[in-house]
Amino acid sequence: MSRFETQDDQNHPVETTPDFTRMIDRAMSRRQFMVASSVAGLGAFVAAAGVTSGAMKAVASETISGKSTSKKMGFKAVPASTADRIIVPEGYRSQVLVSWGDPLFADAPAFDASGNAHSETQLRQFGDNNDGMSLFPLADDRALLAINNEYTNYEYLFSHQGKLMTADDVKKAQAAHGVSVLEIKRTDGSWQLVQNSRYNRRITANTPMEITGPVSGHPLVQTEMDPEGKVALGTFNNCANGETPWGTYLTCEENFNGYFGTEQSDFVQSADQKRYGIGARDAGYQWHRFDSRFDLARHPQEPHRFGWVVEIDPMDPTSTPKKRTALGRFKHENAALTVNADGHVVVYLGDDQRGEHLYKFVSKGKIDKTNPGANRDLLEQGTLYVARFDSQSDQLNGQGEWLELTHGKNGLTQANGFADQAEVLTFARRAATQVGATTMDRPEWVAVHPSGKSVCCTLTNNKHRGTKDNQPLDGVNPRAKNHYGQIVRWHPSGGDHRSATFDWDLYLLAGNPVVHPDGLYGGSDHINADNMFNSPDGLGFDADGRLWIQTDGKYSNAGDFAGMGNNQMLCSDPETGEVRRFLTGPIACEITGLAFSPDYRTLFVGVQHPGEELSPSHFPAGGDSKPRSSVMVITRDDGGVIGA
Repeated sequence: MSRFETQDDQNHPVETTPDFTRMIDRAMSRRQFMVASSVAGLGAFVAAAGVTSGAMKAVASETISGKSTSKKMGFKAVPASTADRIIVPEGYRSQVLVSWGDPLFADAPAFDASGNAHSETQLRQFGDNNDGMSLFPLADDRALLAINNEYTNYEYLFSHQGKLMTADDVKKAQAAHGVSVLEIKRTDGSWQLVQNSRYNRRITANTPMEITGPVSGHPLVQTEMDPEGKVALGTFNNCANGETPWGTYLTCEENFNGYFGTEQSDFVQSADQKRYGIGARDAGYQWHRFDSRFDLARHPQEPHRFGWVVEIDPMDPTSTPKKRTALGRFKHENAALTVNADGHVVVYLGDDQRGEHLYKFVSKGKIDKTNPGANRDLLEQGTLYVARFDSQSDQLNGQGEWLELTHGKNGLTQANGFADQAEVLTFARRAATQVGATTMDRPEWVAVHPSGKSVCCTLTNNKHRGTKDNQPLDGVNPRAKNHYGQIVRWHPSGGDHRSATFDWDLYLLAGNPVVHPDGLYGGSDHINADNMFNSPDGLGFDADGRLWIQTDGKYSNAGDFAGMGNNQMLCSDPETGEVRRFLTGPIACEITGLAFSPDYRTLFVGVQHPGEELSPSHFPAGGDSKPRSSVMVITRDDGGVIGA
């Protein structure tokens, strides 16, 4: 996610949850954490995978002892780093595939480091601050990558660093946002951008998009420029992603609130605007000064047209992206899609803000595996749910329930301020509060295990946890002023993703066992001086069940974060709990976005905002060059499977 996280202070009512202050006060040991939580969760995991009771006990024993028992991970871990480069394990190599400003077309100009290039150039170049991505194979040696371009750093985009903005500067910034679709080809074992491919496409903050689902045409999304409320312009602050079995890309709009503002002195912020962080002051982008549709006072409905999941067909560069309103409006991190055993499509969704919620969408229709074209509108209709996590005092596992967000149910009535289903979805956060959902420590990426029996979500941090009545300590969010983050795992009842209930445990607590040798702030048992990290963010499983973890945390390498170095990517084996550091990034970057080639012998990884806020990075070109967000290609020297 971008550094512009706004509107920290929420207005949730006090939740009825157990008092976990006693648990924190007694400084529960890391060993006790593993006994109380991970063994129970591990048992559920291995039982779902068909492992015998005896084998489960053996694995649990090794997990608690901290020994390395993983048969999934075959690489030597890399140490923490503060260097301005990518570091990968011995026997691996990395290369740059594409960087911000690289031309996608033969007639597009090369990257101009001066910051003075016209907006038209950015329209045909790779966008900035790449984030989530998905790979769509065309052949054994050809594929498409759909890559989010979340936001841009004005300190590098403009020579004036955003201090002397013009109308064309705003157009340039808008062109740097959105999604880049590009073709890549493997030649002699090396993947390269195919410049001028007919598939290459930029989708920006001004690309027309169809509004579909229950909110389409509703007064909430009708504007002066679109009185029918069916065509929105653009997508921006696209964080993470998802993909569908029918070959489309899901891009998720996150901190859309930071692009709206107004100079009108008598502007009054509504309660719903406050809940979404929308107000007179923007996040520094200044779009409202030169593009009237971002002026909140003049066009108060325009923000309702953002905060959705957008479906894109990467195979058809002439296709119109579709905003899928049935999946709810909030600060979407990613969209983790799985096909349930009964054919219904289930999408798990995190709302990345402190004290917000975790959601699930279940399609109304079922997938037709024999006719992919018939599945194109499965995300247009369905039911949205939000999670409540229950736990007993002093326990870091428990049960949970998915609470339905349907108008007329669970108090979502006109009497409680919800006129219809479109209002429930547009103000999903308010609906989640109404039904009693659990406030979370910033739910970010969600990943479904390839077995389909378990799901994980990164909860990256929450400085407000335990300090405000609306965000009390509980089993799934057990640490006050949580600056390290954790990963929660749940198992749908009966292996059915449509089930209303689930069992959950904390798969991992990030922490610093050197600074905090005792208690929960040291992290769970497999976190040690050689693999510690903070703020887990990006998340994904490979086909063999390895869990890949990317970080977007503090890189000061001091205080609570001493010894952690730059942001990184780690690999974990869910069967043993072991964690190894696989990659470290350059100065002041976030490691985000991951995609594998179909044979899992190539890994594509994103490096976002190296050198942000003028930190001393010159990645990837080195020398005195301007730092540029980039997509990296990671391979093994022996051509083997990544991580194995």
